[in-house]
Amino acid sequence: MTTPQPIDGILDIDPYVPGKSLAPEGVKLHKLSSNETPLGASPAALEATRNALSKPELYPDGQASALKAAIAEVHGLNPKNLLCGNGSDELLGLLCQCYLAPGDEAIHTEHGFLVYDIQIRARGATPVVAKEKNATADVDAILSCVTERTKLVFLANPNNPTGTYLPFDEVRRLQASLPGHVILVLDAAYAEYVRRNDYAAGMELVSASSNVVMTRTFSKIYGLAALRIGWLYGPEAIVSVLDRVRGPFNLNAPAIAAGAAAIRDRAFVEKAADHNAEWLAWTVGALEGLGLSVTPSVGNFVLVHFPDKPGATAAEADAYLTARGFILRRVAGYGFPNALRMSIGSEEANRGAVAALADFLGQS
Repeated sequence: MTTPQPIDGILDIDPYVPGKSLAPEGVKLHKLSSNETPLGASPAALEATRNALSKPELYPDGQASALKAAIAEVHGLNPKNLLCGNGSDELLGLLCQCYLAPGDEAIHTEHGFLVYDIQIRARGATPVVAKEKNATADVDAILSCVTERTKLVFLANPNNPTGTYLPFDEVRRLQASLPGHVILVLDAAYAEYVRRNDYAAGMELVSASSNVVMTRTFSKIYGLAALRIGWLYGPEAIVSVLDRVRGPFNLNAPAIAAGAAAIRDRAFVEKAADHNAEWLAWTVGALEGLGLSVTPSVGNFVLVHFPDKPGATAAEADAYLTARGFILRRVAGYGFPNALRMSIGSEEANRGAVAALADFLGQS
């Protein structure tokens, strides 16, 4: 051996590939590939960010106390049960780091977030894939995958890229059927967008259980993706474990200040949710009017399926849209080789993307 070698399994991991961000030169960009909010961030969050930059020579609060206090205030939680991270991605990684070892298994669903697989493999553990039903998580399929080696179960609810969700009764049934040593991880990155009476992000289940955690993000409805802010609500015993290994200053001062201001600006959050509800319904109707199939979504994006025939495939649609400045997300890595995920954007972006698809399909 003459060169440094990574540990076994690392080179078997496919790197995460984010959505495209660029349009051809001279074409106006409408980025609909990363589920970012078209409304930007709360003015209160922007002002807090600017103020927090006045003392860049000082370390931030290592406990993110102001952010925890704001989250606890808005959601009625105990700050001792909260942990903040550099995006929810970091928190998902900490769970794998602390609770998985080589030989262990962790379960995620068939079309679940790709980061689960990456973090599981990075610990030398084995990812186990539970089949979905109609692009929706299936509790019985998940439970059938549980073995004595299972340590974690990841459930994105709502799921990305499908936009489907499990009703809370089903989530409760899943938790009740898991062995007590298995942690159920509820990834609720899109919870703020859901307006269904049978949905819950999972806070009540966390409060009543010793083996459930919920992760959330400020990257979506709060419009703070560039600052990388996530948070976890869980039993104090699990939070204490994760807190022992996280980086000592894993959130920067502007992120802490912006997150605290953003979560308190409830009017801005409602405005963003209202915009999404209106344009999600319009976009689905318009796409189906073009003869395209759309997976029912409760998030801020739609999964659009294309005909399996030359001249009308997802790959060809993607190239056509990109040339006109409409950047959607290829999702072959999620098991949908002939589909595109379209984030709900501004009125201009939504109407423009649909019009471009009509041209592509010869229906203009």
